[in-house]
This record gives sequence, structure tokens and C-alpha cells, in this order.
Amino acid sequence: MHLEDNEEYLTGVLCGRDWLSPQAMDPSEIDRIVPANVYHPVHGPGFLARAVGGTTVVNALARFLPAGIPQASLPPFANERLWFPRALNAKLRSSADSPEQAVRAAIVADFKAADNSEVMATARIDLQIRPPLKWAGGKRWLVPRLKPLWEPYRKRRLVEPLCGGLAVTLGLLPKYAILNDINPHAINFYRWLQRGLRVHIPMKNDADLYYAHRDRFNQLISNGGAGKREAAELFYYLNRTGYNGLCRFNKSGRFNVPFGKYKSIGYREDFEEYKPLISGWSLLCGNFDEVKLRPTDFVYADPPYDVEFTHYAREGFSWEDQERLALWLSRHKGPVVLSNQATDRILSLYKKLGFECKLLNAPRNISCTGDRRPAREVIAVRGIDA
Repeated sequence: MHLEDNEEYLTGVLCGRDWLSPQAMDPSEIDRIVPANVYHPVHGPGFLARAVGGTTVVNALARFLPAGIPQASLPPFANERLWFPRALNAKLRSSADSPEQAVRAAIVADFKAADNSEVMATARIDLQIRPPLKWAGGKRWLVPRLKPLWEPYRKRRLVEPLCGGLAVTLGLLPKYAILNDINPHAINFYRWLQRGLRVHIPMKNDADLYYAHRDRFNQLISNGGAGKREAAELFYYLNRTGYNGLCRFNKSGRFNVPFGKYKSIGYREDFEEYKPLISGWSLLCGNFDEVKLRPTDFVYADPPYDVEFTHYAREGFSWEDQERLALWLSRHKGPVVLSNQATDRILSLYKKLGFECKLLNAPRNISCTGDRRPAREVIAVRGIDA
């Protein structure tokens, strides 16, 4: 059992022991001595079974918090605060794009030390987990707007019939989820994430390698190997390296995105940290209306934008599909939230079906012209208690 020095101090204080003595204590002894209302991921297995997924913050230990890193609230039922380890090693720091990501990485490392995926899976850490893929129209920016809508229903199952880049579900971190998409290659990648994917293929920002990997990926598709781990690795590389992060297929089902124009790319080889987060979620591949809903499900739908280009999958997504989706959502008896580009016909369609519509300015994350002006988007809501 490994404890950082500040964790030793906390455990020692709680156990009435000296600074270093907890390091040599048996986990069962810690379970017996530590108060039942204190949660700590490195305590023994019996203690972890009662934990909700965080570490108690003791006010006297506030000085151990890394500079500039905020505390994050646990769920309302916990009435405690997360306390983040002081010792963020160089590897975690260098792999993080922000202090919040460094905190998240440290939390993941702490839970790994505890070897208890259930704790990690049920934790409600108020930090967004970065989606593993680039995604045109990704909704990571929208998560703060969706959280207040989701929070009253957070114990329910979250259903995304068009899960895309997974930004929303990773942002909300439900315990139970059904994630469906028509794109079999995205779903295959997520299924391998559930197994703790490690990428073994060579990855670099090189045109020759890109087109060689693209040919191999299309070969796997043609030969019935689209569900293999190699296909998941190639899909990740193509997603990170291709033009503007697009995911586009021709009518024959072949990936046809050209090489990108990035100066540098940060590739990831180890996706182990996603495994405890998403291993309990159900992944489906098919049409959205094939998803079997329960009346209590919280449904969030983010279809392809109502624009001319919609071929992120071989089948595309037409205006008839937009209408079919709207009607399918309107028939659900539980809470429903939809986001889409706020075209006049989208607004008219959802208002006629009894949805409450709110307009937002959204960043243009994918733009062939370099235009970064906000685009109008709509959140359409139905069945949400006021």
C-alpha cells in the first residue's frame, strides 16, 4: 500500500499514530480505526466498499493543496470535499494541459493505487474528462450548460442515441449509460477503451505514414476486420492526424479524409485511465430509433448539424432523419435534451413538438475557412421539471 506523505499525515492523525506509522499498518487495522465518515482511496478494501469515491478534506491540511488548483465538490449526499494529493509527479504534470487536468490525472493515479474500479466508476468528480477523439461539432463546451439539467436526474440512466465524440457523457459521468452511434468505427474504438486500450502502431505527423495507415484501415474494413484492436488504434491515429479532425466516409464506406496540416500533434498511447470510467456503460451501434428506452431515461441527443455535409458515416444524416429523430424524442416520457445548429427549420420543428428552445452562441471548433466566430446553436428541452 502506497501513501503520499500528506496522506500518511492525514491517516496518522485520524489513527492517533505518528507521521510514518500508517505506512506499515495493515489495511484492516486502518479500516477498524478510521472513522466511517472519512473516505480515502488508499484505505483497505472494506473501507473502499463504503466509500463514495473521494478523499476527505481536513481544513488544517489545506496548505497541502497544489497552488492554483481548486477543490471540487463531491455529490450532495457526501457533504465532503475532495482533497488532491500534493505530489503530482513530472509525468502527470507534463501530460496535463491545465491544472485541472493535472488534478484529474492525480485522482486517477490515486484510485489506481487503491485498485478499486468501482470507486472510480461511481465518483462524481466535478472536472471534465477530455474526450479521447477530436470530433466535429463536439459538445465539451456545452457540458456546463447541461449539468444543471442533468443534476436532478443524475441517478437515472443517461442515453445518448448519437454519442459521437463522447464529450457529454464523459463530462456528466453517469453511473449508468447507453451510448449508441451509427459509426461502427467510433463504437469499436470505445469498446477497446473499455478494455484499457494501448496503441502499438507507429504514430507521427507524417503524410506518408498517414496514407499508409489509412490504406491499412480501409483494408481492414473491406476484409471484415473493422472490429479488431488494430482498427481501433488506426482510427485513433487517423482521427488525430487527418484534416481538421474530420470523420468522413465515401459511399463505399472507405475513410477518405486527407492528411492534416498540424504543426505538431500530441499522440496518446495509453488509455487505461478511461477503463474504470466507461467499463460499465453499454455501447451500441445502429440507428437511434433502435435504442430501447425506459420511461425514466434521461435522453441527450446531438445529431449531425442541419447542414449540407453530414457524411460522418456511410449512411449520412438527411433532413428526413432530423424529422424522424425529433418525432422519436418527442414520444419519450422522460426528460429529453437536444442540441443542434439553430437553423430556422430546426427551431420550427422542435417548437411544434412542444420543446422549449434556448439559443446559444457556440465556438466553431471545425472550420475550413478559419472562421472562429460564434455560431448559433439551440438547446431544445422537454420533460424537464422546473
